[in-house]
Amino acid sequence: MSMTYYTLGNSGLRVSRMALGTMTFGTEWGWGTDRDTARAMFDAYVEAGGNFFDTADLYTGGTAETWLGEFVAERGLRDKAVIATKFTFNSEPGNANAGGNGRKNIMRAVDASLKRLGTDYIDLYLMHVWDRLTPAEEVLRTLDDLVRAGKVRHIGLSDVPAWYAGRAQAIAELRGYEPISALQLEYSLTERTIEHEFVPLATRHGAGIMVWSPLASGLLSGKYRPTQAGNAGRLDGFRNTTHPGFQKFSDRNWAIVAELEKVAAELGRSMAEVALNWVATQPGVAAVILGATKLAQLQDNLAALDFEIPAALRQRLEAVSSVPAPFPHPYFGSQIQVRVTGGTVTGDKPSGYSPPVLVEGEAVSISSN
Repeated sequence: MSMTYYTLGNSGLRVSRMALGTMTFGTEWGWGTDRDTARAMFDAYVEAGGNFFDTADLYTGGTAETWLGEFVAERGLRDKAVIATKFTFNSEPGNANAGGNGRKNIMRAVDASLKRLGTDYIDLYLMHVWDRLTPAEEVLRTLDDLVRAGKVRHIGLSDVPAWYAGRAQAIAELRGYEPISALQLEYSLTERTIEHEFVPLATRHGAGIMVWSPLASGLLSGKYRPTQAGNAGRLDGFRNTTHPGFQKFSDRNWAIVAELEKVAAELGRSMAEVALNWVATQPGVAAVILGATKLAQLQDNLAALDFEIPAALRQRLEAVSSVPAPFPHPYFGSQIQVRVTGGTVTGDKPSGYSPPVLVEGEAVSISSN
């Protein structure tokens, strides 16, 4: 795994490009890992140089947060670890205010997460999903209050409409609230729709994209086949689900799997490594969340940034996984835009106008010896 760290969005928070997801920590949902396996994956990730951990109050009924907090404390990593957790989902059936994005629930949820994590602050606190009810002004004001109180360092949004994310960032800028530093969204070779709205939003307005389900719930690992009998993994148990996140078996996706398998063979890499590499090196992506259930899977995933996908092979993956641009995006292509520029070659900034900042090399000595 690359040990290079980059700032998250427009914040000064340095995070590794691969984040360790903890949705698999615990077996309360009928799948996942036991404590020993979770601890082994945590150790392997830390030893590879990773510092970014993603969890949520919902995950395995709180077990994920609890174990993560304990693992971090046992190794004395709190100052080094960047912990991201999320709120929104209801923890008390029958109590309407024990979920959602209102101020009452956010205040309840943050204190509960802090207790489970065994810490007095959260590095990145994210709204887990849009609840369609709470005004963005209330969410942003509450999160800003948590930052000012020292309970939270940075804030983000997960699984929201692009218009809502844009409005939230505008509210933060206008009112001087803590800005949105991260957008947590599904993205993979099988799910590319964020490229049309979210990627431009993130790159232009300072929110790094944290990718969840980069392997399409394991579909892109190659262990599933269209005619496979038996139970190869978690997705087989969700063949009849209504959950949109697990509806992965389709003719289009099988075509992507087939091409990915060919490209991986040509590169001498696993299908998972290639799929993760493609996602991690796409525009707007700040970090990719790894959600393994076995140590060997995680170790394979951590090698995903140790190579480059040649342009020709990358083009094959993008061709088989491409999605049509929805209206009005066809009007933003060169065929229409050239009519706007009067046929002149017109751009934003010339190449090299703003070179990237990369700090590397040997540290200067302060010793006289």
